[in-house]
Amino acid sequence: MTSKKVIAVFGATGAQGGSVAKAILESKKFAVRALTRDVTRPNALVLRDLGAEVVKGDLNDEASVEAALKDAYGAFVVTNFWDHSSKEKEVCQGKLVADIAKRLGLKHVVYSGLENVKRLTGGKLEVEHFDGKGEVEEYFWSIGVPMTSVRLAAYFENFLTMWKATKASDGDYYTLALPMGDIPMDGISVADVGAVISSIFNSPAEFLGKAVGLSAEALTVQQYADVLSKTLGKEVRDAKITPEAYEKLGFPGAKEMADMFRFYHMKPDRDVQLTHRLNPKVRSFSQFISENQEAFMGT
Repeated sequence: MTSKKVIAVFGATGAQGGSVAKAILESKKFAVRALTRDVTRPNALVLRDLGAEVVKGDLNDEASVEAALKDAYGAFVVTNFWDHSSKEKEVCQGKLVADIAKRLGLKHVVYSGLENVKRLTGGKLEVEHFDGKGEVEEYFWSIGVPMTSVRLAAYFENFLTMWKATKASDGDYYTLALPMGDIPMDGISVADVGAVISSIFNSPAEFLGKAVGLSAEALTVQQYADVLSKTLGKEVRDAKITPEAYEKLGFPGAKEMADMFRFYHMKPDRDVQLTHRLNPKVRSFSQFISENQEAFMGT
């Protein structure tokens, strides 16, 4: 039997949870209980091979969460708004974990939170996938759970999917349609988050009760475009779209995403220096693009 303290990692087969589980296993200071809805998934089997205890865990099931947290020292908690697109459901999941963590006496929870934009802006902006996490952050602290909230910058990985450059209709170049004007936007690769979280678990005295904003670097849309141009060998330009025009693009969640960019205009606190201290190997956007060049070439 291991004598190491156990950290339960929710969403362990997802992008954030997987990064965290692997980094904690690599640091060898804690044992990992990896929680996933499907223990037969390839990602779950990889974690088991790396030494994690892989357990079925469901954030909608109180008994499942209680079993997951039993005898654990700490937990990494991430909820996925996009699973169901319901702020209410995300808040219920987060509060359930908080209540059980309090009851079982966990010593350190790291919660993947974000700002409650609606409250911060007096209702002017509403970003449900931020706001629910903000409510859960407040709840964890209000009931006295020893918790650190980590607020992640936009994922560099988004540039491979919903933010990928599109070919211009009027020429042989590509455009990035992100409504940021000339305001720098923080970014980070989700794969680099795990080592930061592992460092936070290793330094509870410094981080308990705090919210920590994480970012590898902040670039303007034109700077992101310049990096893409240089690495991919095709011209990428800032489309110079406004939040108002973005909102009218009409895809599901366009208004919410436009409000998210409006919130980014307010420069929420993301600490590049601290992120680099906690993970000295955190990659810049340029490094991330270089390492994922083939994936980008397919865009």
